[in-house]
Amino acid sequence: MISKKAAAWGAVVIILITAFFSSFLTFQVSKYIDIQSGNRYVVSKEVYQLLEKYQLLEEVRQTIEKDYIEEPDKDKLLVGAIKGMAAALEDPYTSYFTAEEYKEFIVQTQGSYAGIGLMVTVDEEDNLITVVRAFKDSPAAKAGIQQGDKIIRVEDMDVSGSELEKAVSMMKGEPGTKVNITILRDGKELNFTLERAIIEIPDLEYRMLDSDIGYIWLYQFDENSPKNFKNAIEDLKGQGMKGLILDLRGNPGGLLQACTEIADMLLPEGLIVYSENRQGIGEKYYSDKEYLGIPLVVLVNEYSASASEVLSGAIQDYGVGTIIGKTTFGKGLVQGLRGPFKDGSALKITIAKYFTPKGRDIHQKGVVPDIEVDLSEEAKNYLRENSGGELPEELDNQLQKGIEELKKMLSQHE
Repeated sequence: MISKKAAAWGAVVIILITAFFSSFLTFQVSKYIDIQSGNRYVVSKEVYQLLEKYQLLEEVRQTIEKDYIEEPDKDKLLVGAIKGMAAALEDPYTSYFTAEEYKEFIVQTQGSYAGIGLMVTVDEEDNLITVVRAFKDSPAAKAGIQQGDKIIRVEDMDVSGSELEKAVSMMKGEPGTKVNITILRDGKELNFTLERAIIEIPDLEYRMLDSDIGYIWLYQFDENSPKNFKNAIEDLKGQGMKGLILDLRGNPGGLLQACTEIADMLLPEGLIVYSENRQGIGEKYYSDKEYLGIPLVVLVNEYSASASEVLSGAIQDYGVGTIIGKTTFGKGLVQGLRGPFKDGSALKITIAKYFTPKGRDIHQKGVVPDIEVDLSEEAKNYLRENSGGELPEELDNQLQKGIEELKKMLSQHE
């Protein structure tokens, strides 16, 4: 049973937060007390300290409303206060979404939108918005925007990782309309004017590389990825696949559920990944007995993040595949969505850390490949000179190393 004191404390917190953040009512301490004794009111030390802090917040709001040179927009003050609270965590993965921003965020996992066709992340080292991929045939790809480019301005607004959601929102819009963006590449600023279009977001592509090696390039983990991955596996097996190269280069992650369903197809029975919050409480995800069970190579690079690292880390822990490429991004944090709240807004908040089956914390460390291979200078020069184009298979030395290693595995299975 909840004590009267606990109930009073809960009421104080709920009412005070509602008073300021919902309607900007005048702060009325006298209404939220524990005990009345004549003309005196007694509150606990904890409640008093909370009242002091929220009173300061209300005093600042009142001062702005009274003295600012122009009449402020109260709704903007409210959103700014909430966004500021989230930003104070200094976590690029925690964001408050207004109702409109939340709708746009949800679209990212559902297959299509109107924009310029970029997949971006935040580089924790410089806090800049970094291009992970320009989707094939998108306005961004056709204009020559490349993986690794830093977006520093959208229209006339300077942007950094702290304005990620705002920048993404500004780049989207009605098909046929234009948007100006400035990127930083090799220390130089480049300006682009791009015409927005309907962007179909692919999650994978696949093909046979030769008579017995299948290849799946998994772009991201969305709600359709497990089904599409399973269909690709079945098709490749029908074409004679005996070994698989799974390409996770540039895959920024996505839905954990999609990741664990794909991992279940590749791993033997056991733990896939587990998470822990600050209280040491979390969730565990398991695979069953059935799995692909053929020689496997996984390609990764410095832009493989989050769910990509969950999958590649688990494959590495079980020893069922060889990881080739560059050390991954190092995002081992779990985000959760809280909301939508009454006004349709929501909070994306970091709630836990991921750990691989063997207990490895990959955050800010990444998954170190079994065989480290950087792209050759020839390959990098080709990508610079052919912006938006795909790297020919013969120049992709990371892929070629994967084919070489897979052939070794296949010869040992004969």
